Amino acid sequence: MNLDDLYRDVVMDHYKNPRGREPLERVDIHAEGANPSCGDEVGLDLQVQEGRILKVGVRGRGCAVSTASGSILAEMVDGLTLEEAGRVARRMKGALKGEVGPGEIDMGDLEALTGVRKFPVRIKCALLPWVTLLEALLDKEKER
Repeated sequence: MNLDDLYRDVVMDHYKNPRGREPLERVDIHAEGANPSCGDEVGLDLQVQEGRILKVGVRGRGCAVSTASGSILAEMVDGLTLEEAGRVARRMKGALKGEVGPGEIDMGDLEALTGVRKFPVRIKCALLPWVTLLEALLDKEKER
């Protein structure tokens, strides 16, 4: 199995079995995002205590790439501080835009999404959950 096949398997697993789909009992941070060019929509809920993400809820509808990206986000930022989650989101954005080389960061399953760089129209699909997270964190920061 080559690397492209492995990445495709990771994306398809997250698409078919998305993580973070359970509704949260309490929502401390909420944001919604949409990609009007393809119709992808995402709703992001975070349960936060003392600046740390306790639970992540991701819902919406979209293509395999967008859904997988939201699922990977749910796994990656769970348990992180808001600041750490912001750093991960910015690194992901940089990796997808080709601003960060693949060997420069260890991103686990996120690495599977960097293959969309070959298909520029799909980059927005992969970015949608991450941009939504960054907007939510920015809104939360403005509240302070």
